[in-house]
Amino acid sequence: MAYRGGGGVGRGGGRGGGEQHPAYGGRGAPMGGRGGGRAPTGFVWPPPGAGASTPRPAPSPYQPATAVYHNPTATTPHVGAYQHGVVYRTPAPAPYAPAPSPAVTIRAPSPTPATVRAPPQAAAPPTPTPSTATVAKELEQKLFVTETALAPPAAAAAAAVAASQPGQPASEKAPEVDLAPVSKKGLAHPARPGAGTAGKKVMIRANHFLVNVADNNLFHYDVSINPESKSRQTNREVLSELIKIHGKTSLGGKLPAYDGRKSLYTAGSLPFESEEFTVTLVDPEKKDKDRAEREYKITIRIAGRTDLYHLQQFLCGRQRDMPQETIQVLDVVLRESPSWNYVTVSRSFFSTTFGHRGDIGEGLECWRGYYQSLRPTQMGLSLNIDISATSFFKPVTVIQFVQEFLNLRDVSRPLNDRDRVKIKKALRGVRVETNHQTDQIRRYKITGLTNVPMSQLIFPVDERGTRMSVVQYFFDRYDYKLQHTNWPCLQSGSDSRPVYLPMEACKIVEGQRYSKKLNDKQVTNILRATCQRPQQREQSIREMVLHNKYAEDKFAQEFGIKVCSDLALVPARVLPPPMLRYHDSGREKTCAPSVGQWNMINKKMINGGTIDHWACLSFSRMRPEEVYRFCCDLIQMCNATGMSVCPRPVVDIRTATPNNIEHALRDVHRRTAELIAQQGKGGQLQLLVVILPEVTGSYGKIKRVCETDLGIVSQCCLPRHASRPNKQYLENVALKINVKAGGRNTVLERAFVRNGIPFVSEVPTIIFGADVTHPPPGEDSASSIAAVVASMDWPEITKYRGLVSAQPHRQEIIEDLFSVTKDPKKGTVNGGMIRELLIAFRRKTGRRPERIIFYRDGVSEGQFSHVLLHEMDALRKACASLEEGYLPPVTFVVVQKRHHTRLFPEVHGKREMTDKSGNILPGTVVDLMICHPTEFDFYLCSHAGIQGTSRPTHYHVLYDENHFTADALQSLTNNLCYTYARCTRAVSVVPPAYYAHLAAFRARYYVEGDSSDGGSTPGGGVAREGPAEVRQLPLIKENVKDVMFYC
Repeated sequence: MAYRGGGGVGRGGGRGGGEQHPAYGGRGAPMGGRGGGRAPTGFVWPPPGAGASTPRPAPSPYQPATAVYHNPTATTPHVGAYQHGVVYRTPAPAPYAPAPSPAVTIRAPSPTPATVRAPPQAAAPPTPTPSTATVAKELEQKLFVTETALAPPAAAAAAAVAASQPGQPASEKAPEVDLAPVSKKGLAHPARPGAGTAGKKVMIRANHFLVNVADNNLFHYDVSINPESKSRQTNREVLSELIKIHGKTSLGGKLPAYDGRKSLYTAGSLPFESEEFTVTLVDPEKKDKDRAEREYKITIRIAGRTDLYHLQQFLCGRQRDMPQETIQVLDVVLRESPSWNYVTVSRSFFSTTFGHRGDIGEGLECWRGYYQSLRPTQMGLSLNIDISATSFFKPVTVIQFVQEFLNLRDVSRPLNDRDRVKIKKALRGVRVETNHQTDQIRRYKITGLTNVPMSQLIFPVDERGTRMSVVQYFFDRYDYKLQHTNWPCLQSGSDSRPVYLPMEACKIVEGQRYSKKLNDKQVTNILRATCQRPQQREQSIREMVLHNKYAEDKFAQEFGIKVCSDLALVPARVLPPPMLRYHDSGREKTCAPSVGQWNMINKKMINGGTIDHWACLSFSRMRPEEVYRFCCDLIQMCNATGMSVCPRPVVDIRTATPNNIEHALRDVHRRTAELIAQQGKGGQLQLLVVILPEVTGSYGKIKRVCETDLGIVSQCCLPRHASRPNKQYLENVALKINVKAGGRNTVLERAFVRNGIPFVSEVPTIIFGADVTHPPPGEDSASSIAAVVASMDWPEITKYRGLVSAQPHRQEIIEDLFSVTKDPKKGTVNGGMIRELLIAFRRKTGRRPERIIFYRDGVSEGQFSHVLLHEMDALRKACASLEEGYLPPVTFVVVQKRHHTRLFPEVHGKREMTDKSGNILPGTVVDLMICHPTEFDFYLCSHAGIQGTSRPTHYHVLYDENHFTADALQSLTNNLCYTYARCTRAVSVVPPAYYAHLAAFRARYYVEGDSSDGGSTPGGGVAREGPAEVRQLPLIKENVKDVMFYC
């Protein structure tokens, strides 16, 4: 057997510690490996005897290999000397500064791929381990913006050289560097370390349209309207009336842009600093004779002014603070016309004029529209335009909506309590108009549903307290005979003064978005209605831009804004796929993926798991012989692909009914435990194969009971697949079972080459993935769930341990990365997910991580600084809590899928430029023209498209102490996408982030059950008002946590 940790045989140092697994044929390194030396005194995490049930060898001594770390002539920025407690690094790279731009039109030129770096420094001599106070001070210096990361190149280099001179007073070491002002929000994000050069160069198109702006002075005015209205539409109508009356006179002929709330913008100043106006409007909520005039007082007061100079400086890379207000002004201007003509949803506009509205089921329909956002990029200001679609309520009677929503055949029967709650939840906040009066139409907003049917609903009709039923009232007052008297009434107004509205007398007002969670069928229908191949989508975007007629937009003309009508032509590169390693016993030991995919033919998993004890439980209507045949086929596939699975289950295959799930699982667990104990072999049930019921809704319960209650690793299969399994399906299930049994499917071949993976192979490196999943809209009290995964094997980086934690509703910052609690017996106790994963890595590899790469999913741009500040602080504290002075360098990368940048081949249909689906090739990376003007970000399309248009993933580096080059981070990220355990395809998101996403969604099942098998965010229960106490997750059993149970 070869040991991964330490020196001696295999891959590193002595036979000390690390995870034990079979030697890879011919792949062990010679004596010396990656280790040697003695572990630092006092380095005792994990504590002796903690966690492991069997004694482990002592941790391998840690001292970096001389050839790798102490090379004084090293020229790469990441090679430095690593000493216990302190990490020495070469100076931060100089910023990546594009060339100057023209003066009037805001347009930065394409940057060159050259990288300006400080000269390499020799390794600094070792220093004593710093004290806690020193660490705290260093942490503060690192976390707050006092670094020279974005300084001018010469100044940065000079500061770095001065700082590295020993023996100088602190005040003399770092000369003052003239830096552009930095946002007080927190950390400065690292500058781009030059553009990447690896891969084959290609040209592609992006749905970004260049924007030129005349050099105007922009003025911001504060608007207050009395009486206040929460409706943007009403505010717009008030302002429109004001401009109609006073535009040519009091407003000096200016055409202002208004955001519908408090801000008004003009090109050039108005002829006053503060002015009050009065306008009279007809109330839009009332019609015909009932329409009432309403007077509004509007006060317009100067709030500030801005020019385009700072925006020009920012786009040219001469200023690091983004002039957000200036960009917002221009964005509001370009949104002004569509805000009048279309339904606005966040940054998108929808209308029935954009194409056929499609019925997606249950009273909803799909509207088409477009997304529009103004973004600063390397090429200048860019308008990002994409087609979009979302769900709206159908403008039908409420009776018809309820019928479709609940899928009712018989409308004469009363609604039960469950149906009433569903309808109340769906219709709360929806506007309806009445149709029982021929001479007028009134509009109301629904606040709830009555608890009793309409036939029993009695209310006071006059001040004397005369009471009458709703049915009688409508007949007497309007001569309207109500039909659905056994259904409840809609309720509007307040609880103290309710307005009761019979469902059949109300129609849903057109143009109201349905913002709650769609079910699987609705999602499928909306995707089917909107899914377009790249060529069609590009054409739709072009047509949308022409339809919008930006050149004729009077607001754009007023502010001197011109939008180019062509998609940006962008230089890109196609990165080569990595070679993958499989087991030597297979006919094919290595594999070169082709266009983002490969297969398992003639290959065996590099580390096949061993399963001695397994069982099968079926909740489906499949016949016993079908279940038996499926199990035989599945076990045969597992063994054929490199696993070692006992051909017979511990107990005979069992069947149970879907309404008896928990009892059946407990029974199988008890019986298998008894039989294993009788055989005297030791161990426990390692795998339970579960055939799900035909009706959805059991998956969550099965996973909760197995993983948090019984400690069983399970593999669920749908009966429609299990009854007719094909080879590809069995192969994919075998891949999942292998990682759940602690095996590895494949690894990057470069992992077995000394320093084969830059920034990973040379020192023990841990790669984290983190994500937070929030409850669906409408769930006002359910907890958000955070998940963190971390690689447990180095240098292979394919096994990830996952941890989950509940936190307050819709909180994006992960709360439980590091925690300190007071224990009456132990005193101060350090904990948290980062700390637990670092200890687990040490336990598995016998090494402490000397480099951290943190992929953080699901953070929007507005939260960058906030999340980085808190989570980097937690990361630092977790490391320092393990060992004094332990501060491994961190690279923090945000992973974004929710953006609207789409990339298209320059020539559609050209075979060498596209995959089978017509999308750009997997491995396409873009870091020029459409990325951030100065910061380190890139778009990577790592996967091959299947249907529709591929969405590239956006990676944005928020913190980088490892000083990655563009090529190194882009290649590492792309290569990792080929190590995803669940399929033989490159995936679209880097696996650690993907696994964190899976783990967070799995944990939601623990607290909420589930509403579907395969829905995104399972939600349940009734929305409650106000914040609720965080409901802690049930603990996952240790044997389950040890494997990739979330796959």
